[in-house]
Amino acid sequence: MAYTDRDDLNYLGTLYQIGANATPFLNMIGGLNGGKTSPSFDFPVTQPWNLRAADQSTQVMSEDTSVSTTTEVSYARTQELNTCQIMKYPYGVSFAKASTMREIGGLAVAGVNPPVMDELAFQRMAALKQMAVDIEYSFLQGVKVAQNTSATVAKTEGIIHACDATNKVDGGAAALSKAKIKELLLKMAGNGAVFNNMVLFLNGYQKQALTDLFGYAPESVNVGGVNIQSIYTDFAQIGVVYAPYMPTNKILIADLSVISPVFCPYDGQVIADIEVAQTTAKKGGFLYTQVGLDFGPKEYHGVIENLKDS
Repeated sequence: MAYTDRDDLNYLGTLYQIGANATPFLNMIGGLNGGKTSPSFDFPVTQPWNLRAADQSTQVMSEDTSVSTTTEVSYARTQELNTCQIMKYPYGVSFAKASTMREIGGLAVAGVNPPVMDELAFQRMAALKQMAVDIEYSFLQGVKVAQNTSATVAKTEGIIHACDATNKVDGGAAALSKAKIKELLLKMAGNGAVFNNMVLFLNGYQKQALTDLFGYAPESVNVGGVNIQSIYTDFAQIGVVYAPYMPTNKILIADLSVISPVFCPYDGQVIADIEVAQTTAKKGGFLYTQVGLDFGPKEYHGVIENLKDS
């Protein structure tokens, strides 16, 4: 986007940000000022290992065998990685625009000051908010692209895509149901989920569907409606959070106790605000971050996909 100049008008009236701008998933896992740091773009999310299937034969033996030489068993470990992605948000304001903030477009009313008097500060703030919603989208819906060369656009893997290999249930293009939620939770339990701090993230359509499933409105002459904020299940009490950047046809159940943003700091800063040298009649800079998602063990989370969404 071009820098801001006098063609970008200032107006009177209360300033409102519109559109889907909430970032509950990012906020709940630490936000832009929380999380971990990594000295490398690639970082480990988990070191998984597992036991063999339980039985009553493999290590059960006679007394004679127990005193003889036996073969040791090794429990192997692996490592799963995610990657940081580079995100850069330039902003800039011409000297002429910064000098004429009292030039007003649209309806002008005597004695009323415009809500924006520092255009550069406004553009910086807007760039930071844009970064937050882009990170929210990436952490939820991102598909991993590993960095192979300096020309590669590396992308972090989001938690929904991470569930594809473990805990995923097909909704069959049908409406969200208790049976599907129970199926997912049972699958998660079978794969080793520990249910420490469980939250169910979903978009507006599925939020209304969930309320219809679990809501019960007591009879009242002056209060109506329900708003489900948590559900009780056989495995855990699960919080319910509306997240506008969740896909319309999916719901996510995530264990927040193992999830965190990971930043690869530049010059000790997780989000750098770099001022660009002034060689022209404009002032500005860019926000810069290198960030990825540590979603912990994939087995701790789950997704129902392909749900009815209209």
